[in-house]
Amino acid sequence: MARLQSLNVGMPKDVPWQGRTVHTGIFKYPVDGPRMVRTLDIDGDGQGDLDGHGGEIRAVLVYQCQSYDFWRRHLDRDDLEYGQFGENFTVDGLPDDEVHIGDRYRIGDAEFEVTQPRVTCYRVGMRLGEPEMPALLVAHHRPGFYFRVIAEGQVQAGDEIIRTRIGRHRMSVAAIDALLYLPDRDIGQLRKAVDIPALSPGWQRSFRGLLDAAEHQSGAGEPPVGAERDGWAGFRPLRVSRIVPESTTVASIHLAPDDDAPLTRPKPGQYLTLRVAGAADPPPVRNYSLSAAPSDDEYRISVKRETHGLVSTYLHTQLRVGDTVDVASPRGDFVLPEDHDDTTPVLLLSAGVGVTPVLAMLHALAAAHSKRDIWWLHTAHSAAEHAFAAEAHRLLTSVDRGHEHVYYTAQSPTENLDPPAVPGRINREALAALALPANVTTYLCGPNAFMAALREALMHIGVESERIHTELFGALPAINPGLTDATHTPPPHQPPGPVGTGLRITFTRSGLTVQWSDEYGTVLDFAEACDVPTRWSCRTGVCHTCQTPILSGTVRYRPDPLEPPMPGTTLLCCSQPETDLVLDL
Repeated sequence: MARLQSLNVGMPKDVPWQGRTVHTGIFKYPVDGPRMVRTLDIDGDGQGDLDGHGGEIRAVLVYQCQSYDFWRRHLDRDDLEYGQFGENFTVDGLPDDEVHIGDRYRIGDAEFEVTQPRVTCYRVGMRLGEPEMPALLVAHHRPGFYFRVIAEGQVQAGDEIIRTRIGRHRMSVAAIDALLYLPDRDIGQLRKAVDIPALSPGWQRSFRGLLDAAEHQSGAGEPPVGAERDGWAGFRPLRVSRIVPESTTVASIHLAPDDDAPLTRPKPGQYLTLRVAGAADPPPVRNYSLSAAPSDDEYRISVKRETHGLVSTYLHTQLRVGDTVDVASPRGDFVLPEDHDDTTPVLLLSAGVGVTPVLAMLHALAAAHSKRDIWWLHTAHSAAEHAFAAEAHRLLTSVDRGHEHVYYTAQSPTENLDPPAVPGRINREALAALALPANVTTYLCGPNAFMAALREALMHIGVESERIHTELFGALPAINPGLTDATHTPPPHQPPGPVGTGLRITFTRSGLTVQWSDEYGTVLDFAEACDVPTRWSCRTGVCHTCQTPILSGTVRYRPDPLEPPMPGTTLLCCSQPETDLVLDL
């Protein structure tokens, strides 16, 4: 008979960690006597990071006495006490390879259901002083698991644990954990996992994504002869074939192959990464959206000259036809799906040079003779600074259901404008007056403040948030679970102390190139020292939250991740540079 050996609780608190402060509820300690277990927690208990722990689905964390015995031997430690793995229930029995997702148990006066394995979080390693603990829990198939509370009631140490129901498909906690975090997944097991109603929504979404990818791969077949699978590796030189002024501030640069190798056909909305050797040393790296119809013969980027822009000034004033520029393969997830049978209305919404990716989308829609309602809303400073006005107008008149609305923020209302434009800017009132369809899918690009304001305005008039897609060239929002000071960081900068003498690492989105120093254990540690916004959770090569595209260069791993990252990417949390690196970070 399984039994509750120890009942452990603890409230969240701030603790120092690597020079920062972590708000965490991982510090749990045994208590005597009964405690009331409620839908969200146990009396006297709490969780610090409710994005990853706690809530109705993860109300109670369970770990086994037998796993404590295992880790005492494996880690050669005699100081491990119940509650130290952050669990609320330390149980005698209920091993991870025998408990199923969806199993229900009666403990004391309460009833529980198994919802998911433990989240692979760095804080268990912090609590134990074993940084690699998240990876070890998965590798040794001893993660522990969460309960949700089916019926509230009192429990106490010593209570018997009685199974009252077996979960659908009898998939164990250890099997589900391995299916998410370890390689060589079985597609049949993925199909079973998404069919377990008790499995937490977050894990279900992850498995659906893996299943979709596996089914697509199994039915995709081979690409046409000569087609690029994922573009070229690193940078390749492309020749400037034309330079065309588009407005007083924007010029288009046309790029063609400098050899016989074909170009990768981009998706509408993607961007190129340029390494511009002539602008400075080290060569700065910048991202520019492709602004023309998708092509495998020639690329077009369109660059606004910024007042103090090092690279944009060089491209506008010194680049010449016939010059070559180092270019990485097209990339980016801000893309228009190429589903020619889609009839959903689409809104292409932009400001300034943010017009470039949505213009490529408009080209694709026009080329496909789309029957969709296409709404084109653009804001410019004035007619003189309105790039692609005639081009966009021509494309919109070539489709059956085009709607064009242009706004000039500094234009006199008396001037004769072609195409027609109105003075002012796009705002909530302007959007409401257009009576946009509720199911319109929106692609939004422009300055950050513009995108934030228009996203809020669109949601206010009834457009669902999941239908609003935005492009972001700057650093992605950080994911640093539990850090209380993560939102108060300075702009990216050289790391403190003497300048490194090692390999060059370029953080493209942050506009920073620095030289590696061996005093840092991983690229993630180095990025954090530079205050480059980062994304991570486990910090040991398990969760892949830190997976980042490599534009150029190679890395080595120490320790090896449990599952290799996707080709062309790296896991920052356990990698070190082997060569100069250019990262999409």
